[in-house]
Amino acid sequence: MKFYWLVILFAFASCKTSDKFPEFETIDTDFSKGRLNHKQKITINELEKFHGHLCDGLVVGALAMQEAMKILYPNQPIDRTNLRIVSKPSPCLTDVAIYLTGGRYQFNTFYVDTDFAGLYIIQRIDNLKTVSVSLNNGVKPTAIDSLGNIAIQQILSPCDIDHLRKLEDDFTKTLIQSDPTKLFTVKEIPNFEWNPKTKNDYLKTDILNKNLPDCK
Repeated sequence: MKFYWLVILFAFASCKTSDKFPEFETIDTDFSKGRLNHKQKITINELEKFHGHLCDGLVVGALAMQEAMKILYPNQPIDRTNLRIVSKPSPCLTDVAIYLTGGRYQFNTFYVDTDFAGLYIIQRIDNLKTVSVSLNNGVKPTAIDSLGNIAIQQILSPCDIDHLRKLEDDFTKTLIQSDPTKLFTVKEIPNFEWNPKTKNDYLKTDILNKNLPDCK
């Protein structure tokens, strides 16, 4: 059993170094009161450190953002001073949203909502161009959500938690080996009205089983 998991972990570690993970070029101000000229490159490693771990949800969010930015910032750096975003409440999706757009609740450039289709709604502030991005039906294995819902109820066994992780890791590898244009749908939303919600009691689902014992 230990050898089996070593093989899985080695395969996933190799996957993490793949050049198929998205990278993002951003532009920000160069100091606290500075000019807009500071370019940086953001990789999946930075997102992983900010979020706490690499997972399928983080990769879904990053790939979704990559497709949306092709419309909002084609062939140019992402201006993180000029975006606002609505995200579904997933811990993974929200962390990608604020890290890559610079959106923040306290500056009225980020909020969370469940009452829209897709993963994100992203708007350029200067020209109000707005897009939604959705994961296409049939892309994500249904078993992940089925087991995930049981895990949220904290009634999944330690061994089943490990099985769920393997399903998510396999899905991550599938994502980065696929053409992202076939995974997501990006739609422009004309006349989108920014209407922030203040709800802040969503369940943080990625910490519920943190004290679960190992699979024996």
